[in-house]
Amino acid sequence: MQITNDWLPTIQKECAKEYYKNLYEFVKEEYATQVIYPKSDDIFNAFHMTPLSEVKVLILGQDPYHEYNQAHGLSFSVPVSQNKIPPSLQNIYKELKEDCGCYIPNNGYLEKWAKQGVLMLNTVLTVRAGAANSHKGKGWEQFTDAIIRAVNEQDRPIVYMLWGSPAQSKIPMLNNPKHLILKSVHPSPLSAYRGFFGCKHFSKCNEFLEQNGIAPIDWQIENV
Repeated sequence: MQITNDWLPTIQKECAKEYYKNLYEFVKEEYATQVIYPKSDDIFNAFHMTPLSEVKVLILGQDPYHEYNQAHGLSFSVPVSQNKIPPSLQNIYKELKEDCGCYIPNNGYLEKWAKQGVLMLNTVLTVRAGAANSHKGKGWEQFTDAIIRAVNEQDRPIVYMLWGSPAQSKIPMLNNPKHLILKSVHPSPLSAYRGFFGCKHFSKCNEFLEQNGIAPIDWQIENV
């Protein structure tokens, strides 16, 4: 699916580079010969749903979910038709309940956040079925670094939620004094109890946006 919004200049610039041509060929071959997630039409959903000029918050994940009917191009999100909410997202919902009083919904579809300006980006945008990190180091990181840089260059207040050390490794790229960086451990069951629970990132984010005259995010995902 072609990008038609204001991400186009950033993405076109990357598409012209040698690494991206190699990445494109690799991904094309993988889709032709393996089961790859998300569906190819969904790879760039985060950019379709959240134009660059509307980004208020960047939530950075690692690579897409690698089980059937989970990944659809937004980090941490799963389609409405997936009735099993992944463990990390369950923990995000628990923190939201404690922090903002949101009820825990019966689905993990986070499009509502994306439509409000939450860019839900993974550092790697594709994965082989059942094989986490299988597309790591193939060029996606260079592409998503360019996306992160484009957000960093926006001359307005933006919040970064960086959960876990891979996400926090991007901090040196984030040097815009107008922006707010929120850090904690990853919400996965392995680490959530070591500081994700109680981090209050969602209310801190909204306080910062409101202080800067920007409409806060309505974090409540509704039941379907």
